[in-house]
Amino acid sequence: MQGHPTHTLIFWKWQGVVCFIPWPHTPVGRGKAVADLVLKDLIPQCGQGQRGAGVYEGSGGVRARAAWPLLPPPPHPQLSPAAWPQASSRLGRSQGRGISQGWSQPVLARQSERQHSPSGTAELAAARAWRGSVAMSPLLYYALPALGSYVMLSIFFLRRPRLLHTPWVPAFYPRLGAHRGGSGERLENTMEAMENSMAQRADLLELDCQLTRDGVVVVSHDENLSRQSGMNRDVGSLDFEELPLYKEELEVYFSPGRFAHGSDRHMMRLEDLFRRFPRMPMSVEVKGENDELIHKIAGLVRRFDRSEITIWASEKSSIMKKCKAANPEMPFSFTTSRGFWLLLLYYLGLLPFIPIPERFFICFLPTIINRFIMRKSLIQHLERRGVQVIFWCLNEESDFEVAFRLGATGIITDYPTALRRYLDTQGAAARAS
Repeated sequence: MQGHPTHTLIFWKWQGVVCFIPWPHTPVGRGKAVADLVLKDLIPQCGQGQRGAGVYEGSGGVRARAAWPLLPPPPHPQLSPAAWPQASSRLGRSQGRGISQGWSQPVLARQSERQHSPSGTAELAAARAWRGSVAMSPLLYYALPALGSYVMLSIFFLRRPRLLHTPWVPAFYPRLGAHRGGSGERLENTMEAMENSMAQRADLLELDCQLTRDGVVVVSHDENLSRQSGMNRDVGSLDFEELPLYKEELEVYFSPGRFAHGSDRHMMRLEDLFRRFPRMPMSVEVKGENDELIHKIAGLVRRFDRSEITIWASEKSSIMKKCKAANPEMPFSFTTSRGFWLLLLYYLGLLPFIPIPERFFICFLPTIINRFIMRKSLIQHLERRGVQVIFWCLNEESDFEVAFRLGATGIITDYPTALRRYLDTQGAAARAS
């Protein structure tokens, strides 16, 4: 009848009695009416040899679909093995007198014959599905609640990390960072470039260091001087006084086809930069595993008392380990491998439970992949833990917009004038609103 559910029941003969259960564990509902249907209609028909699957209708419009498995399934998971025979025998004693003895014969001998009939194929499928559902039930019973609890806890602590971790207290907030001192507007890593960025109220100077043959730490991105000066020599093979001048113009690496010019073409010492801007935050990147270079940088930072405002940066974890050992008071940023590890922990939901020793997440942004995997909730979580997120190297206003919309603390750019203009415009718009 329409409007009434059809309940699927699995029957089999086990130890001389008829057993039945709902399949696959659907609530039978209307219990007495279904039980009457089972005892008065289904079992007698079963005893008369009607083993095929079919739909039977009982009193009150209750319907049940009977299926006969070829092999006795394991006991119902909600009954212990000790209790199952008693429960089954009570049902068998109620209507057992009408059961055909032929049903208790071994079915394995007839299995191949039944597999060739439509009803036999249906019976096999029903039995296998029932056994699979029984095997999965305990796993789902325990795994699903545990998984749900884990997801809820992960989301809760992702939004409230301070309940588990004490956040870092930032010593400065870099909104405008100058890449190589602002290499799109002046020759990179020169004093003139640094001064130009300071005129644009930069909050952070990003630079790289190399070591000369006579042990002087110089500000230079490349170890080999070919690109910068046209001389095919390494910085480490020359004394400081022998270093050549920069070329008159240098192509901007992250803006191909654009060139920077400047009147200052001299390579400068890190010591001179610290002396010129003693309280200016800087990010010092070390590219090679040069222990002497690392220790000399650490010594200069201590000498000028600027450990809190100088960031260790490196792409390699092995180099970063040496940097932290040389001056553990300096904050440090994520390496490349640690950055991937951070993203993995975030997507697995484990990040809220893991300590983060880094204070800066300086991430390369302007690729479609990074924009896809970077999430605002991740950045918000990091900032709530005192980890500042800085995207580099962004040179277009559209990139500035994307980064700040994601919630970045700041941006490192080759064009500090363009970023300053954008920040001032956004600030004026915010004040007007």
